Amino acid sequence: MLAALAVGPLVRLAVARYAVPPGCVDRAGCAGCGAPLGLDRPLPALGPAARCPDCRRRIGAPPGVVEAALLTALVVVALVDGSVGERAALAWWLVWAVPLALVDAAVHRLPDRLSYPAAAGTWVLLGLTALAGAGPTPWLRATEAGVGLALGFAATTLLLGRRGFGLGDAKLALSVGTLLGWYGWPVLLAGLVLTFALSALVALLLLAARRARWSSHLPFGPFLITATTLTLTLLTHT
Repeated sequence: MLAALAVGPLVRLAVARYAVPPGCVDRAGCAGCGAPLGLDRPLPALGPAARCPDCRRRIGAPPGVVEAALLTALVVVALVDGSVGERAALAWWLVWAVPLALVDAAVHRLPDRLSYPAAAGTWVLLGLTALAGAGPTPWLRATEAGVGLALGFAATTLLLGRRGFGLGDAKLALSVGTLLGWYGWPVLLAGLVLTFALSALVALLLLAARRARWSSHLPFGPFLITATTLTLTLLTHT
């Protein structure tokens, strides 16, 4: 719990900075009064209250959401079976995945400044795990899965345009494929199937509730992140 609370301000800062429409500059201050946003003023703006200390306007993710997501991430790391290195790679990915999911849900954007560190750190930590005794096979498979999944997503962008996945989804797929691929091809396949099942279910529920049209485009990142987390929890738990 203390670890989640310690990382919380950093995650909230990332969400507040990057939850802006594509093409806009990163947010540097409160949208209401312009008060600067930074770690030198962590509370209440970057705490669970998520309020500007000057005008009390909400900043970034809703109150308590980041903290709840990080606590859930700690539970996932505890439940998933694996070595210290595997747990470290998962924890690293989750710390970046939480703001990615929240930013994508808010503005349909997956910033490179979050996607690239998630992928690079996960790949490096799994590589160190391979050197520590797991051997090269799972790491090579993870590398192949990450690159292959990212290229597959990117191909839909080139071939289908707006009807395909965005390039942000492809960059997120790089870390997702690496993480799931480490545990095996069946785990990767299960994660993808669950991702599409969740997105389809939510789309149908929104249509039934008349909250969306057939032409509506749901952000795919939150589904990919949620399904990856659920897959690892269900298929590799202790």
